[in-house]
Amino acid sequence: MIEIIYNKEDKAVTSNSVDVFSQIERSDVLWIDMFNPTGDEKRTVEEFLDTTLQSRAQAEEIESSSRYYEGTNSIFINTDFMIPGPDDYAMESVSFILVGNTFVSIRQVPLRSFTDIQRRILTNKKIYPTGFHILIGILENRIDLDADMIELMSKEISQYGKRVSLGEDVNEDFLLDINQMQENTMLVRENIVDKQRMISSILKSDKTPDGVDNRLNVLLKDISSLINHTNFSFERLEYLQNTVLGLINLDQNKIMKIFTVVSLLLMPPTLIASFYGMNVKLPLIGGNWDVLVVIGVMVVTVLATILIFRRRRMM
Repeated sequence: MIEIIYNKEDKAVTSNSVDVFSQIERSDVLWIDMFNPTGDEKRTVEEFLDTTLQSRAQAEEIESSSRYYEGTNSIFINTDFMIPGPDDYAMESVSFILVGNTFVSIRQVPLRSFTDIQRRILTNKKIYPTGFHILIGILENRIDLDADMIELMSKEISQYGKRVSLGEDVNEDFLLDINQMQENTMLVRENIVDKQRMISSILKSDKTPDGVDNRLNVLLKDISSLINHTNFSFERLEYLQNTVLGLINLDQNKIMKIFTVVSLLLMPPTLIASFYGMNVKLPLIGGNWDVLVVIGVMVVTVLATILIFRRRRMM
């Protein structure tokens, strides 16, 4: 699927067919959005712009030289957009190409940032006169969404903290949930840092038009604050994880203490029973009250052990 936004009689119009390329000039095209494009659509766009589009494999490469590079009259950018799921987050590769004032995007999944900017362009194209302005608009929208995700994650972390403070049962599932939150936090931070590098590279480019530096610098400041927030969230999760592990260790220690105390209390009676179980002549044996006498001695030793433990504050 392809959506072409171009100027026509001082208005922004859209078309979903590559046939429109034969009716317009390259300078009239503002944005070519390619959503899961076919091979024919990609070849037609390449011929129209006289450039080469990135493949999905190239978009997923992690080398810095593959994430951002410039040609003679074009800029190629590969980045990732985060897709929130019910439990974890997924990363989807997106490619951007700037050829003159024309902006090209290649993606495989629907993204809200793209839909919002397309609607704004068709409403008032003066806000986005060039492809650079469209790219910046998408990044601004995306960073706002990332900030919303980080805020939501902070609320979830606070809920986990309240559950621990209220003394709720913390078990293996609770620890796994915290671990998943840590993974999500790291993914969010990685995604934001990638955008920070991209915007820094755009600022350094001599192809960047005048008048957009301020907006890019504001984006960098916003990204820096989001990075600090994700770092803080990750530290909170580590602290929460250590607290939960400490509580689990305390519970285990209590259980072990109970078993230890019970074993110690039973040691004197067991010793006495073993003596009187031997086939030899022992004191206190030979009367009708032998069993009661032996049981009495056992009880006295147990009470004496309890008294000693309490005086030493071991119980």
